[in-house]
Amino acid sequence: MREILVYILLFSGASLLLLAAVGVNRMPDLISRIQAAAKASSLGSGLMVMALAVYFSDFGVTVRALLILAFLFLTVPVSGHVLGRAAYFIGVPLWEHTIIDELKGRYDTETHELGSPGETDDLQAAQSK
Repeated sequence: MREILVYILLFSGASLLLLAAVGVNRMPDLISRIQAAAKASSLGSGLMVMALAVYFSDFGVTVRALLILAFLFLTVPVSGHVLGRAAYFIGVPLWEHTIIDELKGRYDTETHELGSPGETDDLQAAQSK
């Protein structure tokens, strides 16, 4: 029974990692690629680490696996967000069919602060005077 659970976890993890690789190749812009890589790869890696913990069923291995999972789920989304934010702010073009750009007009390039739409409009009007 335990081996079947290990196989299911490994297969699911490998499938999600494959999905992440396909997403990185198929997505149209950098932001979408980062999102595909961050979500699918962190979950796929997490399932494979869980399979390790189930297979060995040792307390030490399980604790290490849980620490690895915590590290993955804390760092991968944050690094994806930071990379996407940096790419947006240096001017990497969005996909040509992007409908909504929620950051447009809200980011002050001089102070590098993000504000509400009203605050940024007031700031830009004050700077242009």
